[in-house]
Amino acid sequence: MNLFTDIRALVLQAIEALQAEGALPEGLATAAVTVEPPRDPLHGDMATNAAMVLAKPAKAKPRDIAEALAAKIAADDRVDHAEVAGPGFLNLRLAPSVWQALPQGVLAAGTDFGRSQMGQGAKVNVEYVSANPTGPLHVGHTRGAVFGDALASLLDFAGYDVTREYYINDGGAQVDVLARSVYLRYLEAQGHEVEFADGTYPGDYLIPVGEKLKEQVGDRYVGQPEEVWLEEVRNFATDEMMALIREDLKMLGVEMDQFFSEKSLYGTGRIEAAIESLDAKGLIYRGVLEPPKGKKPEDWEPREQTLFKSTEHGDDVDRPIMKSDGAWTYFAPDIAYHYDKVSRGYDQLIDVFGADHGGYVKRMKAAVSALSDGKTPLDIKLIQLVKLYKNGEPFKMSKRAGTFVTLRDVVEEVGPDVTRFVMLTRKNDASLDFDFAKAVEQSKENPVFYVQYAHARICSVMRKATEAGVDVSDAALAGADVSVLSHEAELGLMKKLAEWPRLVEIAAKGHEPHKVAIWLNELASDLHALWNKGHDEPALRFLQDDAALSQSKIALARAVAVVISAGLGILGVTPVEEMR
Repeated sequence: MNLFTDIRALVLQAIEALQAEGALPEGLATAAVTVEPPRDPLHGDMATNAAMVLAKPAKAKPRDIAEALAAKIAADDRVDHAEVAGPGFLNLRLAPSVWQALPQGVLAAGTDFGRSQMGQGAKVNVEYVSANPTGPLHVGHTRGAVFGDALASLLDFAGYDVTREYYINDGGAQVDVLARSVYLRYLEAQGHEVEFADGTYPGDYLIPVGEKLKEQVGDRYVGQPEEVWLEEVRNFATDEMMALIREDLKMLGVEMDQFFSEKSLYGTGRIEAAIESLDAKGLIYRGVLEPPKGKKPEDWEPREQTLFKSTEHGDDVDRPIMKSDGAWTYFAPDIAYHYDKVSRGYDQLIDVFGADHGGYVKRMKAAVSALSDGKTPLDIKLIQLVKLYKNGEPFKMSKRAGTFVTLRDVVEEVGPDVTRFVMLTRKNDASLDFDFAKAVEQSKENPVFYVQYAHARICSVMRKATEAGVDVSDAALAGADVSVLSHEAELGLMKKLAEWPRLVEIAAKGHEPHKVAIWLNELASDLHALWNKGHDEPALRFLQDDAALSQSKIALARAVAVVISAGLGILGVTPVEEMR
């Protein structure tokens, strides 16, 4: 049930009717015709750009087309008034009965109201978090995890077949550093004095890992050279860190469908196969790169390398994939990993990266374009930094990780629901200030509280109605007479509900789950406004002396609660039934 889609279909029918009459030429492209809320609500309920879009190809004045369309559209029972504005915009005002049908439509669909088939089952891989397995997740990873998880849920709600994936960066030198750090904790557990040199990981989180290693191997590695224990300790430490990361993600309500190990690419021919695929397309060559733009680094010297001709797929410069000594660059396994994803048959790839990976965007897009012959789009979403505050002051926490604030610290401070909602109140590429005091304060300035309070208020009035003997089951409410809901504030709330299916598709198309959080706050605001009007106008209160009238009023409130539940479900936040 998408009113904006329905009214757009009505506009297209009017265009077809004018074409049949000869008032418009045949064959006009209508893909760009939209129906959306007007910028100024005083202008109407919906507006269409149809006349503006069709004017040039139809060789007619947009206002003439708009007036002809208005006459056709106004004949529909759903439309109260169609008015031409400006050079040819068409504003529509719908009949109250259209809005009054919304609550029952929501109740019939339940939390599936607004679920779309826009994605048509297209397979999408969303890769997010993908932190190095060298320690617990930090606050930056937290935002990426929340964003990626909410985006995956949003795409699922919009009709896509979504896979949530974590890329384990366990193939580089950082896991050797992890192994050496765990070995130091292992020696410490054996009673030895140790010193953490620069470049090792001194966080306390490795103490239990060292103790567990001692339990498993005893003193077997004490005093032994690195070549004896490095590989086994590396594997052990990586497994322990991934278990810790999985626990952290679970605290946040994030569960992956798949974990992919970078290490599985090495020594298996998979990197070679990906590079050979590019070579077969004439995109691999031996060459010398130009020096970096600007001031030339003192240590720069021209050297022949194996290069990927990424400029043919939109990159600024070609990229090295193999060093002069024959070792792969960091870019090579990334190419192989994405080659694997392309080979798995995904229709679209989405990577969620930290802001420090901005320089990787063009080269990765070029690689995927080359690997898929331009058939598989890659969207890379960069996650900006999170700054922690408490009462407006920079906030330092336990830093049990040694160098940073962990995901676990944040979740234990405010809970997973607050963490997730706050992380989605800003667009992913905008920096985020996370104030712990504001995140838990009970005021309308706190979007988490404001939305949760709206849901709890509705649950409260339903409990009171039940105590008063009013049947507020969904079946009873679905049969309520909502035509009695005619106040401007009640109709306004229904109009807001009508935006939900459209909002889902817009947010999914733009990969912008933050729009769901912002819209839920607006819906909550409309509910609170109607509730508060009831203080001065008893006729607007949800609970009335007449049971049938109460059911009608509560049907609207319950519809709002259902949509809030659906929206919070996409964000991974649990709706509450009472505030504590």
